[in-house]
Amino acid sequence: MQMLCQIDTPDYASWKTAFDDDYEERMQAGLSQLQIWRDADHGSTVLVLFEVNDRKRAEAWIAKEQGFGGAMTCTFLETV
Repeated sequence: MQMLCQIDTPDYASWKTAFDDDYEERMQAGLSQLQIWRDADHGSTVLVLFEVNDRKRAEAWIAKEQGFGGAMTCTFLETV
């Protein structure tokens, strides 16, 4: 299963630093980063694709991240 997260950030550089620092927590949540995209026109929207090894832990990670107040939406995806 994969998960696609859209994050809206006014400061990509600061977001990326914090995201990189959160690596260990994502691993503990059963998430492996597959790809990151950035909006080519505005740069304020970031999409991150993860491989999900444990949906319940991934959902807990999402709740924690959304608790910081940033705009983030995530969708779980499966290959059909």
